[in-house]
Amino acid sequence: MLLVVARIGRAHGVLGEATIEVRTDQPEDRFYVGSVLQTDPTNLGPLTISSARDHNGTLLLGFEGISDRNQIENFRNVLLLADVDIHADSTEDDFHVQELLGCIVTTDSGLELGPVIEVVNLPGQDLLAVEYNGKDVLIPFVKAIVPDVDVVNKKIRVIPPEGLLDE
Repeated sequence: MLLVVARIGRAHGVLGEATIEVRTDQPEDRFYVGSVLQTDPTNLGPLTISSARDHNGTLLLGFEGISDRNQIENFRNVLLLADVDIHADSTEDDFHVQELLGCIVTTDSGLELGPVIEVVNLPGQDLLAVEYNGKDVLIPFVKAIVPDVDVVNKKIRVIPPEGLLDE
């Protein structure tokens, strides 16, 4: 399955490198010299990594055929995708964003809230954005609040804390 693993950021230096917003838990398996990544939009790829390095905690990538700052600026905000086996090395509590999107969220009392429309990745925890009564509700994606996730049947059960669903 093709999954988004990064977003190309701004140019870095004059040799065609770019900052990379990493969106994978396994960057070492995705971003190595010679790795070929698909792109979104598709007409800009595929891209083959020619250099990869850490610069003060930020991943910098260079790509074959891109040798200067002006060229890489044309790729800003392009998404990088990799073919990922979502079932390899996964545990019961591992989920990919694509598996969660569209899952119907219900409360422990049986109230149907609606579908997951986005997963918001934050440094402290992820949030499930759920469409409920015409509004987006952000639900912390932690075991105490989201005890059951069934991606096969596209169902998620939540125990919302007091006030979360209030208008």
